[in-house]
Amino acid sequence: MSAGIDPSRLEDGEAAEAADPGGMLRQVASSAAQVREAQRAAAEAGVAALAEDGRPRAVVVAGSGADGVAGDVLAAVCGAGCAVPVSTVRGYRLPGWVGAADLVIAVSGSGSTEETLEVAAEAARRGCRLMFTGAPGSPLADLAAQTRGVFVPVRSAGQPRSALWGLAVPLVLAARTLRLADVPDAVLESTAALLEDVAHRCRPSSEPFVNPAKRIALDLAGDVPLVWGSSAVAATAAYRLCGQLNANAKYPAVFGEVPQTGHDQLMTFDGFFAGGGSPSDPDDFFRDRVDEPEHGLHLVVLRDVEEHPRVRLRCEASAAMARDRGVAVTEVRAEGEHPLERMATLIALADYVAVYLAIALGVDPTPTPAMEELRARITR
Repeated sequence: MSAGIDPSRLEDGEAAEAADPGGMLRQVASSAAQVREAQRAAAEAGVAALAEDGRPRAVVVAGSGADGVAGDVLAAVCGAGCAVPVSTVRGYRLPGWVGAADLVIAVSGSGSTEETLEVAAEAARRGCRLMFTGAPGSPLADLAAQTRGVFVPVRSAGQPRSALWGLAVPLVLAARTLRLADVPDAVLESTAALLEDVAHRCRPSSEPFVNPAKRIALDLAGDVPLVWGSSAVAATAAYRLCGQLNANAKYPAVFGEVPQTGHDQLMTFDGFFAGGGSPSDPDDFFRDRVDEPEHGLHLVVLRDVEEHPRVRLRCEASAAMARDRGVAVTEVRAEGEHPLERMATLIALADYVAVYLAIALGVDPTPTPAMEELRARITR
């Protein structure tokens, strides 16, 4: 561990909460409540009315940053066998093929994400079917009123990146209404129950040796994580973990999905950062040691219950190769049966890991000064 890492900050609940003045741990713990509240909000907003015009040709989710993960959740729940394509647009432009036959869902926790607003406005001009999910009383809510699109209000959990389930569940319910996904109410409740269970296991008062999120956070500290997912479900969680490590812990991480990782990222096991960053010629006494990293890679593999047999083999072989080369390996397995349940357990753990790593590093998880500076620099 590097000098800036202090495991004592995670030893008890009081120490952890004192190092989290913005209350990010409380925000993460609201996930189960978000599922239940979003289910009620979607029903009250009239999401069921989306079925009146029949099944759309395609579903396009407009969302940037953490908001865009809601689109990934939707695509993973619908699955590869979905009757229509489900995609996420994370930029300023709506694809040229999108038109009146398609459903565009604009997602913004703050309700003011400029990329999302621009895409949503373009979708309205093209006559697309529209749905909006985000903060009430926001520019997004105003656009929904102007275009008469379905608007599902999402109560803030604090930071927009902490509101994933409030944003994602209305999308899943829209897909259910359109008969694109099989997600009964019982699955929504069991997903909430699983999120509560993860929150209990990862609670601040739980000591690191029994708290899986604290243990993983301390294992990752100082290393560069390669976070791989073994399916669309697990890959969504892997992407989420990388984003949360970036935003909450201000920590780099590299996302990958198996089998693609076997064609590119696997080669890093033989590179500079493998095995603690040892150079190719360790006997070169006169080499410059100043730039040598103290730590190396750390492979984190998020495993799903349902994996392609060849993907399963690739995961096992890749983990063995990593260990053979001195690269640390952490494997996390999804819990539950339904894709939403499995994704929720992986994402819930990931969210806690990112916050605990921030705390161990002495970083306040809540503020995002670099993002604020960027916004200030590009304000028109």
